[in-house]
Amino acid sequence: MAHSFVICDFGSNEEAAQQGRLRIDGWKQGYRLDKKMQVKFERKEQEGKAAADAPAAPAKTAKSGVKAKGKAGAKSKAGDESPSKADTGAGNNANIRLIVRLDFSDHEKLSHQRWIERIPTEEPFKTTNPKIIRAGQPEFKTTSDLFDALN
Repeated sequence: MAHSFVICDFGSNEEAAQQGRLRIDGWKQGYRLDKKMQVKFERKEQEGKAAADAPAAPAKTAKSGVKAKGKAGAKSKAGDESPSKADTGAGNNANIRLIVRLDFSDHEKLSHQRWIERIPTEEPFKTTNPKIIRAGQPEFKTTSDLFDALN
């Protein structure tokens, strides 16, 4: 049986996207679905905001450098607050899509069907209007190529 995709569009809600990723990681670990359920993020920057996000990247590396040296008291905490505010503002400019690939073998049709029905009804995915793409649909090839191209 060919694989299927569930695409959830979280818009600019980074927290909900991470909750969705954590939920799927929990399922993968609990039900031993390592190769059968794979997740990738597609992030698209909005055109007008892409130039504003470029200065936020060096601030993020500086923030991680402060943490790597250790806690230095109030000075490091004060220095960490301003980059984190910039990071949350920068994250709101991206359109985040979570792509889940379900790849069950032919003898696991029932499990495949149950996961296709379960994922859209769970809490972080309900509000995203998940789209299910099965083999044979017109957008299946483009979605499969996109999934393979993502890191």
